[in-house]
Amino acid sequence: MKILCYDCFSGISGDMNLGAMLDLGVSSEILVSSLEKLNIEGWKLDITRDQRHGISGTRVTVIIDEVTGHEHEHDHQEGNVHHGGHRHLDEIEKIIKGSALPSEVVALALKIFKIIAEAEAVIHDKPVSEIHFHEVGAIDSIIDIVGAAICFNELGVEKV
Repeated sequence: MKILCYDCFSGISGDMNLGAMLDLGVSSEILVSSLEKLNIEGWKLDITRDQRHGISGTRVTVIIDEVTGHEHEHDHQEGNVHHGGHRHLDEIEKIIKGSALPSEVVALALKIFKIIAEAEAVIHDKPVSEIHFHEVGAIDSIIDIVGAAICFNELGVEKV
């Protein structure tokens, strides 16, 4: 059984996870071409090498087009753009299920979003159907989570 163990001593973001997956051997071309199967526009990946506090690795940043017509938040310190859209779980599921991604990637991405929705429901004391995904429902987070599912599939990860 292939097990992926995380040691997030300083936390982790979706972008950081994608960078780590590329460092583990997932091809950036495969990641990008697979994400394009989502059939959503207005994003691209910026993939570079970076070093922070003496630790080097691959930096992946999801960049969202301003032409998507949605509100954006700009992190001027890092130069990142984050999409500020809101979506319900059923909208996210439609995007993922409507993609041309392999069934195992679709199933894993849906499972990850369901776990997040259930946690949000507990935190906000609401049913899952009423949960609005804020940053998580935005394009950049859809790319991060579906990208993780693609990478896990590419690496043959059976358990995290």
